[in-house]
Amino acid sequence: MRAPLPIHHSVVVIGGGQAGLSASYHLKRHGIDHVVFEKNRIAHTWRSQRWDAFCLVTPNWQCQLPDFPYAGPEPHGFMPREEIVAYVEAFARRTGVPVREGVAVTRVARRDEGFLVETSEGHVTADAVILAVSAYHIPKIPAMAAGAPKGIVQIHSSAYKNPDQLPSGKILVIGSGQSGCQIAEDLHLAGRTVHLVVGSAPRCPRFYRGRDAVDWLDDLGQYEMTVEDHPLGEKVRGNANHYLTGRGGGRDIDLRRFANEGMVLHGRLTGIENGRLTLADDLARNLDAADAVYNGICALIDRHIAEKAIIAPEGAHYSPVWQPGEPVRSLDLEAAGITGIIWSTGFRSDWSWVDLPFLDETGYPAHRRGVTDVQGLYVVGMPWLWTWGSGRFLSVGRDAGFVVDHLAALRANEMGSTPARMAV
Repeated sequence: MRAPLPIHHSVVVIGGGQAGLSASYHLKRHGIDHVVFEKNRIAHTWRSQRWDAFCLVTPNWQCQLPDFPYAGPEPHGFMPREEIVAYVEAFARRTGVPVREGVAVTRVARRDEGFLVETSEGHVTADAVILAVSAYHIPKIPAMAAGAPKGIVQIHSSAYKNPDQLPSGKILVIGSGQSGCQIAEDLHLAGRTVHLVVGSAPRCPRFYRGRDAVDWLDDLGQYEMTVEDHPLGEKVRGNANHYLTGRGGGRDIDLRRFANEGMVLHGRLTGIENGRLTLADDLARNLDAADAVYNGICALIDRHIAEKAIIAPEGAHYSPVWQPGEPVRSLDLEAAGITGIIWSTGFRSDWSWVDLPFLDETGYPAHRRGVTDVQGLYVVGMPWLWTWGSGRFLSVGRDAGFVVDHLAALRANEMGSTPARMAV
């Protein structure tokens, strides 16, 4: 039995992942009373929505939670799932987060000058609310999935654990973003025949000219570029992440090499009807576009090395090792021997429980650097919240620090005291 909820908190943080925990750290730094509600357990997504062989794509040194950087023996390694969970849990213990696990928030609304937060354990009022629940809420499986034969097992990528989870036979992976490509590799390495539907996601070299490409990109300031400085502006938030892997010490993911080894690549999926896939004739174009991004990153690093007169080994740009043949425009799933489908098709957001006018016309939280137009309401932990590093361990703590500094300054102004200095 635990104590009942207090009637009021100065701040309610919703979400017990790295974003919510970072917000709690900064609230404690300011001495602001708060509670963190987590409907499952701390680090739930890392714990339950990642496959067994999952590891970070970015090197460990980018794990920079507030006052708790990675301190292990492999800063240029890639933590597996269990170590990621342990890192987040250790940060929570060090910070002394006032988290209440197993408490689901069902509604957030206005109450007088503050907020009403309805939970599975009762109602609480708050002066401010920080939404730290990312933007990936509900696994997205398109309606066309109903056109697959009833006997074929279908799961979302967030539910995939390992190859033994699926029936014997060939497996279709739909989507070639980070998760789709890594899951396809996981199945391929286990000796399973994989059909992969390839979309428009870009790829990135793992190592180039003697260093991890992430190290070079960090030197180039790519992770510090703000959403306002990016050529695409806020549209960059919809971009797919580059695919590569930290598995086995880190390496490229080369779909063309996989094709040479027996993986079957297809163009974009346009429909499923009566057990038959309809596929676009864009496989060659999608592979070429991904390779162009890969080589563009190499060229960017080349220019940096030349401009700074850095001594580095030579590096070769990527040359295709396989080319698609005649496109397959239609595929009968049962005739092809496909027994399972993994939908690596992303997530959709669900903000229906936030009864406040904070969304833009697309249904995305309208904010600038996490500060919404609803006074006292903040968001953290979303991709490209402010920089490319926002959706990573690298900058989520800094983003949380900014919104909490803003919140603290607002409180100080309302109380008539000297406002706290705003983060920059």
